[in-house]
Amino acid sequence: MKNTNSSPASAEANGKLLPILTYPSTSAPPTEEGGWSLAPILDVVRRRAIVIVGVASVVSGISWYQSFTRQPTYSSAFQLLVEPITDNQALPRLTGAANPSGLDYRSQIQILRSPKILEPISQKIQAQYPGFNYGVLVSGLTVTQPPQSKLIEVSYQDSDAQRVKFVLDKVAEGYLRYSQQERQSNLRQGVEFVNDQLKTTQNRVDVLQRQLQAFRQQNTIVDPQTKSGQVDSQLTALEQQRLEVSNQLAEVQQAYNSLADQSGARVALSQAQSYQQFLSELQALERRIAIEQARFRGDNPTLNALQKQRDRLLPLLRQEAGRVLGDRLSAIESQMAILRVRLSAIDNATQYWQQQAQQLPITSRQFTDLQRELTVATESLNRLLQMREMFQAEVAQKTVSWQLITPPGSPQVPLTSTPQNLLVGALTGLLAAAAVAFLLEKLDNTFRSSSDLKRQAKLPLLGAIPHYPSLYESSGWSAMLNRSNAANSSMQFLFSEAFRSLNTTIRHLNAKSPRKSIVISSAQSGDGKSTISLFLAQAAAAMGQRVLLVDADLRSPQISTLLDLPNQIGLSDLLLDNFDFNSVINPITPQAQDGSALMRIAGRGGLFVLPSGPIPDEPTELLSSQKMQVLMEDLQAAFDLVIYDTPPVLNLADSSLLASQAGGLILVATLRKTIRSAVMDAIENLETAHIPILGIVANGTRGQAYGISQGYTERPVATSAIEN
Repeated sequence: MKNTNSSPASAEANGKLLPILTYPSTSAPPTEEGGWSLAPILDVVRRRAIVIVGVASVVSGISWYQSFTRQPTYSSAFQLLVEPITDNQALPRLTGAANPSGLDYRSQIQILRSPKILEPISQKIQAQYPGFNYGVLVSGLTVTQPPQSKLIEVSYQDSDAQRVKFVLDKVAEGYLRYSQQERQSNLRQGVEFVNDQLKTTQNRVDVLQRQLQAFRQQNTIVDPQTKSGQVDSQLTALEQQRLEVSNQLAEVQQAYNSLADQSGARVALSQAQSYQQFLSELQALERRIAIEQARFRGDNPTLNALQKQRDRLLPLLRQEAGRVLGDRLSAIESQMAILRVRLSAIDNATQYWQQQAQQLPITSRQFTDLQRELTVATESLNRLLQMREMFQAEVAQKTVSWQLITPPGSPQVPLTSTPQNLLVGALTGLLAAAAVAFLLEKLDNTFRSSSDLKRQAKLPLLGAIPHYPSLYESSGWSAMLNRSNAANSSMQFLFSEAFRSLNTTIRHLNAKSPRKSIVISSAQSGDGKSTISLFLAQAAAAMGQRVLLVDADLRSPQISTLLDLPNQIGLSDLLLDNFDFNSVINPITPQAQDGSALMRIAGRGGLFVLPSGPIPDEPTELLSSQKMQVLMEDLQAAFDLVIYDTPPVLNLADSSLLASQAGGLILVATLRKTIRSAVMDAIENLETAHIPILGIVANGTRGQAYGISQGYTERPVATSAIEN
């Protein structure tokens, strides 16, 4: 085994030889996309050219054949004046139509084409032309109103000129007879109908008026809004009265409580004049007794008389005090009783008006319903009265029948020409072909172009790999390896430029910090991800980078098969055993005619391959292990670029596990093969897992224009995205 520091070995020791890719120093400018463009439509036309030409030819041929083999059709017409020319706007009209005459021409035309009018006419025509019926008549009959006129124009088409003239004569007679008889009858029927409706509506109005009157009398209400204002004002006044009475009752209660206290009693007695008189007399006696006691010692008649007088006055004073306090308490209790009665009356009144307020919405709704029904009935009655006056005025007038101002003329062949038929047929064919082409395009569930892929995926388009049909032949790979056979192959030059451009784009995704490792995968198998991984690695190595291609597809490895490398030991062994990765990596030797070219490329860089190794039982467990993370860090440090070829994204976690540790993931999709829904589901899964998606590569592009600048040298390349 060789390590990464060894020189390239011989072809026999290291696997398949890859040809030297000679890349020019100047790259073609990238194609900018944006704004509105006809490119998608032109792509559809180019892809479906055979279908478009075929459908257009068939449809146009059928149209031309029918136009040239169709029998000539004859046509004639007549005109009827259905209203008087004089202005009759003074007549009352309720329809409100823009037509001042009030005639609904659209409805009138429908009546004239109805079986009621045309069936009797077709029976008269049938006497002359057996087999003629209403269906034949209405299929060729056209009834229209010329703009800005009071005319009705009737035309008829048929392959028999004489029958055209005969049919129009009978139709004109039938329409004139209808105008003379049916119109007057309809007006009278309208009057009778209005009279019947008037009776019913008048009864309805009378009933509603009586109901509204009874409702007002029963609920003593004239207007709900007035009643609502009255209830609100009553409740507000009662609340104010209740507040005032409550305050008065509190004051009286406080006065009553204060009388029970000694201080309050003294205040009440001090305000009683009779008590104060007794008290003044007692105080005067006390002063005299005090003076006499100071003058005399022992018994003294004067002193004894004063003391007796005091003893008689004290019971009177106490009696007066009791009377005063009792009268005061009695007055306060009477006042308290009166205030409580008033408060109870206010509460009862408040309860009554609150009940009125609760009942008011129901009463208001019932009043509004009755009022609305009465208004609607009254308006209906007024309209019916106006309609009756209108019908009576029209019936009273002398009915003017329709006039045939332009009788049926000689039938004429419709003006058609051969160029017109050819143009109509061609346009019909083109429209049909376009419809079929776009229908097929809509039903196609694959991507048809790189721009379609970019628009649908909403990801940067990193590169477009051209379709190389010779790769699917048995000599494709040998032709790539033979420089002399492919020296003048422009297709191989386009392939080299495609992979060079892809590598340059990836390197420029982050110019300040180039990505050291990338994961290449696809939404489903067979999209060419392994081949693109191989030739992208080869292009990067040819441009001077040390590149390691890791076959991380531990389920269906392809890299060792494409390069004829042994796969007995590889990535799975590194993850299961303690191998040194230098002993497992295989250097790939580019094929050259002389040693100088070989040494020049080997000195600038080199391509190395790490095979997958034996397929393990649990690939996901190995790829998610800590050992794999350490290995990825070691490989990233040892090489300029590490490319991981991984299994498809859908239903497998291998690609997501590696991409989360690498610099990002590149998704490959093959045009005309990869299912749209598969790509969209894969992108959604990656975004949900927060996997960085660098962009998408379109594989198998066809008919793409690649500019080749002057100074480019076409050299053979061994590239193509075959389906692996």
